[in-house]
Amino acid sequence: QKAVVEHGADLGLAHDGDADRCLAVDASGAVVDGDAIMAILAIAMHQRGELPDDTLVATVMSNLGLHIAMRDAGITVRTTAVGDRYVLEELRAGNYGLGGEQSGHIVLPAFGTTGDGVLTGLQIMARMAETGRTLEALASVMRTLPQVLINVPVQDKSAATSAPLVQDAVTRAEDELGREGRVLLRPSGTEQLVRVMVEADTADTARRLADHIADVVGAVG
Repeated sequence: QKAVVEHGADLGLAHDGDADRCLAVDASGAVVDGDAIMAILAIAMHQRGELPDDTLVATVMSNLGLHIAMRDAGITVRTTAVGDRYVLEELRAGNYGLGGEQSGHIVLPAFGTTGDGVLTGLQIMARMAETGRTLEALASVMRTLPQVLINVPVQDKSAATSAPLVQDAVTRAEDELGREGRVLLRPSGTEQLVRVMVEADTADTARRLADHIADVVGAVG
């Protein structure tokens, strides 16, 4: 982020150790995450008629803002469990053309069956060149809703998530949020934790509801 601003660059690209993921940085130094990258590429493919069934595959951790942006663009989002293996399974099952994760793991089946951060970066730059728009402008199609994630230690993950008191707290939160937010309870696959995630129109609302649900999960877990 610092280097992009210092050099007056149009964008920056960052990869993980094996370069299967890609995150971007716009000219102002702001991070463009995997959700925003998927939004940019999905709309580009949709407009070119290259997005099979007008469908994007994403995981449950993708921000609600991505779903809203895709709905406004006439694109369906298919949701999978967290993990690129599940994204790939759904891509293959439906013969879809684009999928990925918020972490920047983007899969384009026309080019390969795994993420390729260099390819993702090239696709972003190609879209900038094609449209003549800045990365900031392209990414603005999606507004990331404030998200709060709380890890709650529990003795029994299944019992904690299925407890009537917890389900009631989730239902009440969802009723309050309506279409402007969402609640996700996800037992950890490796630890004795339940992850409570809330997205809302404001950070204060997300924090208040997440704290309340986390308290209930902790009390029954």
